[in-house]
Amino acid sequence: MTYSNDWWRKAVIYQIYPKSFFDTNGDGCGDIKGIYQKLDYLADLGVDALWISPMYTSPMKDNGYDISDYYRIDPLFGTNEELYQLISAAHSKKIKIIMDFVANHTSDQHQWFLESQQSKDNPYSDFYIWKDPKPDGSEPNNWGSHFGGSAWEYCSVRNQYYLHYYAKEQPDLNWENEGVRQAIYQAMRFWAEKGIDGWRMDVITEISKYTDFPDYETNSEIPVVGFMHSNGPRLHEFIQEMHREVFEPYGLMTVGEAQDSDAQMAQMFLDRERKELDMMFTFEHMDVDVEPDTPNRKWQLQAFNLPKLKRVFADWQTSLVNVGWNALYFENHDRPRIISRWGNDTDYRYESATAFATILHGQKGTPFIYQGEEIGMTNIKLPLSEYDDVEISNNYQELVEKNQTLSHKEFIAAVYQIGRDNARTPMQWNRQENAGFTNGTPWFPVNQRYLEINVSCDQVDRQSISEYYKQLIYLRHTEAILTEGSFVLLLEKDEKIFAFERTLENETWLILANLSAETLEFPPSLRREHSRRIIQNYPEANQTVLRPYESTIISYQNK
Repeated sequence: MTYSNDWWRKAVIYQIYPKSFFDTNGDGCGDIKGIYQKLDYLADLGVDALWISPMYTSPMKDNGYDISDYYRIDPLFGTNEELYQLISAAHSKKIKIIMDFVANHTSDQHQWFLESQQSKDNPYSDFYIWKDPKPDGSEPNNWGSHFGGSAWEYCSVRNQYYLHYYAKEQPDLNWENEGVRQAIYQAMRFWAEKGIDGWRMDVITEISKYTDFPDYETNSEIPVVGFMHSNGPRLHEFIQEMHREVFEPYGLMTVGEAQDSDAQMAQMFLDRERKELDMMFTFEHMDVDVEPDTPNRKWQLQAFNLPKLKRVFADWQTSLVNVGWNALYFENHDRPRIISRWGNDTDYRYESATAFATILHGQKGTPFIYQGEEIGMTNIKLPLSEYDDVEISNNYQELVEKNQTLSHKEFIAAVYQIGRDNARTPMQWNRQENAGFTNGTPWFPVNQRYLEINVSCDQVDRQSISEYYKQLIYLRHTEAILTEGSFVLLLEKDEKIFAFERTLENETWLILANLSAETLEFPPSLRREHSRRIIQNYPEANQTVLRPYESTIISYQNK
């Protein structure tokens, strides 16, 4: 099933975290002019669209995901006019612009909240979710914040608590209020009329709340983050209304962040007949090394489980056939560097980076590349005090200092593996001071591996990760089998090899990767006569073994 006007089905999308991309004015933070100056680099890479993380006015408690004015670009990044110029310049290079929109919450410095907290009867009093204390003065229920602690914060002026799924400076909007919904749609229309091409919808599956606000059943005194935090009773109604009001009239592509949604749930969001979203970012595949159902949530780690990763990917591939479309990713601003998390970022950095890329880009869906992923950037290890992320600091206070459910050593080990700041280090452009990111003092430490890992070195390296990405992007643009071919998972229980087949008409592609540092036998069941290599990450093909992190795509004709 193909749709001629769905440009995103054959596209590759590149995410920019603007604060860390490229700084042009020496203040240590990336800016809009920095993106403008790197458009030629992005065009040469071959990407079709840029997803840019929020640049709206913000106190930056959560690096821009706490918005205080939906209509104005934060001076940290530039001006509205500079963004309009960027949109025009990108379009001239056939690159589309996708903005990031946060509809679940605002900053506590947004004018709506400043008014709302003043009384129970002002025009904005019901724009947020306010509840009376329990008779003993405690929180209305035991719901927890993703960033640690209770999801409720007390306001003495109203003698009530307000709900915040994230930091206390990020109060949740009350989507039951039609005035809230219309205010959000109006802000989205403003940017649509400026020429943007789509939206990435932050935590969109959390906008509908269980309005009876029941407690979670638990034996623990630790506030709970659970199933009631997502997929509330009016969620689909709200998204369908958003589609009617904004997405459809302006022809916008949409991809929604959808934690706690599985492939079966995704069918409802992505079924074209239902008119909701075009794509969703699942969390399932990114949680295969997280111990489930613990009060420590994402910080309680377990061993990487490749068979589980394969099952999750395969489930999404098969469940959405002729129903919806996959958004494919390993890295983003909330995820660490994949080669540091599940691969080998030292001895086999090139092989590891290209192996994971082959597996991802070989699947059916739209691949998303996060800045620096295309050059094999790695995680960073810092003293705890040097991390910037509110999620890290809040959870450390909650889990280590207050509840003592994790030791300092366990928590910092988890930060090194999955902390969000791993992805937020400045982009590494060259070997100059601060990796060429800024001539000032960077807002966050530069990864000290920038002397060996940077764009300039990658462009002259005989084994270039970015060149491999260019080949994958070219295949996405030119080979229908990647967008239209069927998907069949192979070697489902193998703990080191990820293999699957894509088939279209008389041709089949075998996508294969050894995701280990061991040399393995090339599986006899996967050997094909009269085949040809489409792409491979070792210089010479080998028909009998798979070397460490070796990946390849092999084409053959069906009998």
